[in-house]
Amino acid sequence: MRVRYHCEFFDSDELKIYYPRNFKPKEEHSYVSFGSNVAEAECSRHPNGRNVISISSSLAKMLGIPRFVSNLCLFQDDETLYLGPLVGIFTSGFTPYQLLPVGERTKNFAKQMSVQTSVGAVPFLFGEKHIHWEKGMIHGYFYHDQTWKQMNVPFPNVVYDRLPNRLSEKHPSFQKVKERMENDYLIPWYNPGFFNKLELHERLCNDGRIEHYLPETHPFTSFSEIERMAKNYGHVYLKQADGSNGRKIRHVLYDSVSEDFYCRFFDRQNRLYKFHSIEALIHQLYKGRETEKLIIQQGIRLIRINKRPVDFRVHVNKDDSGQWRVSAIAAKIAGKGSPTTHIRFEGSVHSLEEIFPDEQECEHHRSKLKQAALDLAGAVEDHVGGIVGEIGFDLGIDQEGKVWMFEANSKPGRQIFSHPGLKESDLLTHKLALAFAVHLTETTIDSPQLLWEMQ
Repeated sequence: MRVRYHCEFFDSDELKIYYPRNFKPKEEHSYVSFGSNVAEAECSRHPNGRNVISISSSLAKMLGIPRFVSNLCLFQDDETLYLGPLVGIFTSGFTPYQLLPVGERTKNFAKQMSVQTSVGAVPFLFGEKHIHWEKGMIHGYFYHDQTWKQMNVPFPNVVYDRLPNRLSEKHPSFQKVKERMENDYLIPWYNPGFFNKLELHERLCNDGRIEHYLPETHPFTSFSEIERMAKNYGHVYLKQADGSNGRKIRHVLYDSVSEDFYCRFFDRQNRLYKFHSIEALIHQLYKGRETEKLIIQQGIRLIRINKRPVDFRVHVNKDDSGQWRVSAIAAKIAGKGSPTTHIRFEGSVHSLEEIFPDEQECEHHRSKLKQAALDLAGAVEDHVGGIVGEIGFDLGIDQEGKVWMFEANSKPGRQIFSHPGLKESDLLTHKLALAFAVHLTETTIDSPQLLWEMQ
């Protein structure tokens, strides 16, 4: 684990830095770097034997280090000491309001950026319009003392992709920013892209390590395919391959006695319609080109609480060693008549202890969910492009105790953290998301070519 040090500044016209007592330099250093900025400076061990990083005011100004930074990690190569990492959090949807720079998402970003002292990374928020390519600077947003402030900083060591939706991700100008940062400046860019449900399933289903977690899933090609699966499993789910937040999910149930099909869906409220055929169902509920990206997924007979199905959101993050860790587990109970367990469909969030009050049973299920999430995370990482640092899995446990994966989300929502029992997990996910930037920075410094090949 990379050690972080307390950082302090002293007034001086000289370009000086004192490194901590416990820091072991490989050799004498002549340069200091923060983000993309580099300055020639006098580097020496702290004269008072203190275990802190002390930076002269002139050096801090030249490098663009904000004076409120209180903790930093320290890296090195043959000639240079690297301070940071400086982490650019890239997003869209900026407003003209200083108090709410990204509207209703501001609070979540503030919470994430508040963990700086415990990680040693220096995060800032920016969008396309804040980049000054010709100057090599970004006019980014920092969060300090419960206040947002814009400051000029160098290009970051790494970029954490937090674009809010698929529409912004596909915008040519945003894609150009990513390509230029990666290709021209060799800046690692992690968590790019939203997963396509069908493409990911097709890649994973041929992986013998995790294929047993996957329900049968196919693209919509015929009414008979939906009918076959509905009759075989008793129920199926119809989803959009590029959908998110449960939008346009239909739950189709088959009545073997009447041979009718029932469809649960949400349209301002939970609804249940009856159809005599799959063809009638599709024609009434899907219009235009909506069926082009439609997928059919096997229904699973999930465990239930008060006759309502339960599934689980499991977050995994990479840590500052580059290893996958389970950072949060929450249970979700479907609302009455709901097609899914989503909160927006009147579902509710619970801790594992609330669902499984027996301690032994709770730990048994926790262990199964954690193992499944770690197995799946490794496989997803192997089969998708880019640098993946976090995933939110929607998992289920059927009535025989088997774990299933319904979806994997590259930019998981945070609705589960509204539960008071998940506050520590909420904080941990924020910490790990920035801690992974520490690992990427160290990897880049130690072996920039290796990191580039990873991408």
